[in-house]
Amino acid sequence: MKKTIALLFIFLTIGTYAQDSIVAPTEKRWDMFKYDFVNMFKGVGYSYARPLHWKGQQWAQLGGVVAGTGAVYLFDEESSEFIQRQKESVPHVIREYGELYGSPENNYLATSGVYLAGLITKNEKLRRTGVLLIASATSSGFLQQVLKSVVGRARPVAEKGKDTFDPFNSNRNYHSFPSGHALLAFTNAYAIGKQFKSPWIKAGVYTLGAIPGISRIWDGQHYLSDFVFAVAISIATVESIDRYLDKKYDQKYNDQTKKTSWNLNFGPGTLGVVIQF
Repeated sequence: MKKTIALLFIFLTIGTYAQDSIVAPTEKRWDMFKYDFVNMFKGVGYSYARPLHWKGQQWAQLGGVVAGTGAVYLFDEESSEFIQRQKESVPHVIREYGELYGSPENNYLATSGVYLAGLITKNEKLRRTGVLLIASATSSGFLQQVLKSVVGRARPVAEKGKDTFDPFNSNRNYHSFPSGHALLAFTNAYAIGKQFKSPWIKAGVYTLGAIPGISRIWDGQHYLSDFVFAVAISIATVESIDRYLDKKYDQKYNDQTKKTSWNLNFGPGTLGVVIQF
């Protein structure tokens, strides 16, 4: 099952370049790999340094994310119980996909496959996608590990309630916030979604990317606010590293200016994430 998920992810990504001409430049693959590896490393550093350059709009967006996550937090126990009750009605194949795809080992198996395919074929656009996937997963993955430890939020399965926090507790039952499965899976989905112009295809890719995070809620491993904040980190990380890679590679997605924003919507009986692109 793990290999099947990884292969499907690789085929989906490579399929976006099926109509691209694969150019065989004279540059050696080893030189390409060294260049790409440096960009992966620098891309991670760039994403961490961006808050130092934020201005009013970016800080306002961060405030909106914090406020939105806080609003979801207020209803975490109710939403968690509701989602858990839906678990038995979810097809087994979707539940299994949700559990396996968001794990770090499966994530890097899939993203490395995308990059290697681009390196072997000397396809710059596919290489760049692999660099974006690996750098984004590395950056966001490390950040969520730090946050899990610092925040020390109890998981629903610990049965301590949503307001229980024990920072730096090594017990995994206190590593709820944010959701690692949600973060890695949606990071991949958001990066892949950039390859498409159609909002319907983007929505489909984002839905597939959201399933692993939601599956962790119905398994009692995370609250909804853990999922929401993870999605926010995913979007911010991919956008940041993608902008950095624009300066390093000639191939750009869809040749369009990046104007992406997202907001949390709340209302009576309503909760949603709106992504504008």
